[in-house]
Amino acid sequence: MNLIPAPLKETFLAFDKKVDHSISFFFRHYGKSKFMVAMSKKAQYLGLEKLWEKGPKAFVYFFLFYLIRDVILYILLPIFFAKLTTH
Repeated sequence: MNLIPAPLKETFLAFDKKVDHSISFFFRHYGKSKFMVAMSKKAQYLGLEKLWEKGPKAFVYFFLFYLIRDVILYILLPIFFAKLTTH
């Protein structure tokens, strides 16, 4: 079942292609940057200790990006929407 009309989908895909598929990447990975996805994969196959040993600076950036992203997505946005819907 296709919920999106074909002309609208084609327009979106053409625009997404012009911006190097950044929009579809964002929706697929829920706000993760390409750096965060790459570091996630490295963390999965290296382990956190070896990832830290390879580059503490990159590990700290990775951790902070996830921390900031998760705070915004799972704490701040729900509080904001809860305040909008209550009196």
